[in-house]
Amino acid sequence: MEKTATDTVLSMRGIDKQFPGVQALSNVNFDLRKGEVHALLGENGAGKSTLMKVLGGIYTPESGDIFINGEKADITGVQASQALGISIIHQELVLVPYLTIAENIFLGKEPVKGRFNFVDFETMKIRAQEVLDSFGLDISAEDRIESLSVAQQQMVEIAKALSVDAAIIVMDEPTASLTNKETERLFELIEDLRSRGKAVVYISHRMEELFRISDRVTVMRDGQYIGTKNTADTTRQELIQMMVGRKLDEFFKHSSHQSGEEVLRVEGLTREGVFNDIGFSLKKGEILGLSGIVGAGRTELARALFGIDPIDGGKIILNGKDVKISSPVEAIENGLALVPESRKEQGLVLSESVGFNLTLQVLSRFIRLIRVNRKKENSIIGDYVERLSIKTPSGETKIESLSGGNQQKVVIAKWLATNPSILILDEPTRGVDVNAKMEIYTLINSLAEQGLAIILISSELPEILNMSDRVLVMFHGEIKAELNRDELSQEKIMHYATGGN
Repeated sequence: MEKTATDTVLSMRGIDKQFPGVQALSNVNFDLRKGEVHALLGENGAGKSTLMKVLGGIYTPESGDIFINGEKADITGVQASQALGISIIHQELVLVPYLTIAENIFLGKEPVKGRFNFVDFETMKIRAQEVLDSFGLDISAEDRIESLSVAQQQMVEIAKALSVDAAIIVMDEPTASLTNKETERLFELIEDLRSRGKAVVYISHRMEELFRISDRVTVMRDGQYIGTKNTADTTRQELIQMMVGRKLDEFFKHSSHQSGEEVLRVEGLTREGVFNDIGFSLKKGEILGLSGIVGAGRTELARALFGIDPIDGGKIILNGKDVKISSPVEAIENGLALVPESRKEQGLVLSESVGFNLTLQVLSRFIRLIRVNRKKENSIIGDYVERLSIKTPSGETKIESLSGGNQQKVVIAKWLATNPSILILDEPTRGVDVNAKMEIYTLINSLAEQGLAIILISSELPEILNMSDRVLVMFHGEIKAELNRDELSQEKIMHYATGGN
């Protein structure tokens, strides 16, 4: 039977959410009907997860209303959300690794017994095992989370959410780390939930999943509501156009680069369960874009090339010679540099100074045994502060006091100081303002013109389209397409990034 507006169990109206310097959600509307699977679609950063975190009580919106079964709901926190029958399976695992599966499933809602309300561990174990068995999982409720694979932990996260008799279930990228068999089992469970009148919000970039299991699709872009379509009445192409319909920013200044000789070739690079049979080449002075959605394996590939994570097979060939890179030290020695996707967690020591961070990879240039050549140290710091227009009172300034854009320029400067021949940039403009973006784009083009070979990983399609000489599109750990500059379009990249052939 076709669902109608009278079946609405959830209505979110005019939701606004701000973070410092960012309008994450702007006047967003969303509704959900009893017994339907409603897909929520959009590029990375579109606001999908933020909207659901508002529903889950994790974020408090600046304005807007939420109605559950027609009545206005006051969601003041996670417990208030759960009390209203809302259960959320978050994209980020929120399990306690040293506790058992049973303890995680019933965390905060443990069954008790006796007059003193002691935790009834036996009942908890039995009920948890029943949930696991319903998933067809061959694991014990007494196993500790830390002993499980990532895919098994994801299934426990799903079991934890479904162990509550919720009326509204949100699934945020639930299949990102699941095998095909586990995904099929999840789809069976979703169908069972639908048949029991449960309402499911399903967030995923995988188009084939949305067309298989959803009744309606709502598209978000740049924190705004774009539109809702009946799944049976739309197409992949229409949804992609809704996702990427914004105008390209005018501040991209791409210049075609004269690529030189090949400096890097990768053949059959494989890391089991992460990426498989990766092959590509990179030339001197080229900007090679690496595109894909969450879970595609882009960052994991960069980490493997830089020696952070091990590989199980394949070759890395630098300047015509096979090399083994098993650590970042060996990567640096071979002329590689990696600007990581998270500057605060992976790129900077926030409690230290600009100068400390900028020179961290080149200490040997001005330190001999216990002697520090301050003149040379200050020369390095001053040179890169000037070259990258880093706005800082001095090299002694604590880096945590700088803006996001200037912090990012310090991370880039730190790696440029190693004089690399290959620079890997993972989300180089994430969390920086427009002016800083312009400066970083200008710097990237300048470096390419000077002959530096660059791999640019970005979730922003305009960035990939306008900065790259060539683009590799990844999906589920594989390269789905290689596109030359004259073949590039947002629609074509999204087609391959969501699994299209």
